[in-house]
Amino acid sequence: MKEERNNNTEKKSIIGTSTSSFGVSKRENHDSSKFYNSNLYKEMIRPQKVQFVDNSNEISKDVLNRIILGNSEDMKEIPNNSVHLMITSPPYNVSKEYDDDLTLTEYLTMLKNVFQETWRVLVPGGRVAINIANIGRKPYIPLHAYIIEIMHSIGFHMRGEIIWNKGASAGISCAWGSFASASNPCIRDVHEYILVFSKLTNKLEKGEKKTSITNEDFVKCSKSVWQFSAASAKRVGHPAPFPEELPKRLIEFYSYIGDVILDPFVGSGTTAIAAYQLKRNYIGYDIAEEYVKLANKRLLEYKKTQKSIKDYV
Repeated sequence: MKEERNNNTEKKSIIGTSTSSFGVSKRENHDSSKFYNSNLYKEMIRPQKVQFVDNSNEISKDVLNRIILGNSEDMKEIPNNSVHLMITSPPYNVSKEYDDDLTLTEYLTMLKNVFQETWRVLVPGGRVAINIANIGRKPYIPLHAYIIEIMHSIGFHMRGEIIWNKGASAGISCAWGSFASASNPCIRDVHEYILVFSKLTNKLEKGEKKTSITNEDFVKCSKSVWQFSAASAKRVGHPAPFPEELPKRLIEFYSYIGDVILDPFVGSGTTAIAAYQLKRNYIGYDIAEEYVKLANKRLLEYKKTQKSIKDYV
C-alpha cells in the first residue's frame, strides 16, 4: 500500500496540478490549459509563434547611443525590428512647462502615434514599459486605462502592470476634499502605474547575449508592487523626472546586455543613463531642445565618472 501511495505521488509530481474551481497552492508544473481554453479567452488575440528578426546592427552610428531632437511620432532614424525594450513616461498634458495643452482626444492620438511607431521598431518579443499616473479629480482621468486600450488596438499583448508605491516620499498630507467628512472626501494617489506589453510574442530571443540581473533582484522585480522614492524635479532640472531605480529595474528584468533601449519621451535622460550603466545601448527622443541638452549634459557628467565603455551592438 505504501509503495502504491509513493507511485501515485510520483505520477502527480510529473503530471502537475491543473486548474481547479478553488485554485491551487503552488504554481510549479501547473497545467493551465483548462483556463486558457475557457470562453474567457476565446476572443483574445494570443501570443504567436513568429520568426525572430533583429535589425539592431542596422542602426546608424549617428543614431545609436544618441539623444535625438525630434518628434517620436515619426522615428524614421530607427529601422524596423531593431529595438528590444522601450521605457518611457509620457508628458501628462497637465499644463506643465513642456506640455502643449492638448485636448484629451488630441493627447491620446499623439500617444497612439508614438506607440504605433514603437511597434514598428520593436523586435518580435520586444517589450514596452510605460510609467503613467492618473490625473485630476473633477473628474478623475484614468490615463492608464486609455493607454491599455490604445496598446490593445495596436496589437500589443499586455504582460501585466506594476504598481509603483511612492508612499515613502509622499509625506503625511492628504487630499483634503471634505476633511474628516463623508461629504466629498478625495483620494490622494501615492502610486503610479508601469504598464508592460510585448509585440506579437512573449519570448525575447537571447542568442549569445547575457543577463545582468541577480536571482534576488529577479524575484524582487517579478512582484507587482515596487517601492522606492520619487526623484527631485529641482535637483534633476526637469518638471517630472522619474527616479533612476525605475528604468534600472525594468532594463535588468526585461532585456539583455547589449540590447537597444528606447525612450521616445526622454526628458532629462534618466532611461539613457540607466541603459549606459547597465551596458545596454540607448536611443532617446525629445521635442524640446533644452531637455535634449539637459539629457546630454547628465550623460556626459555620468560618463566622465566611469571607465570608457564601448557601444554594445
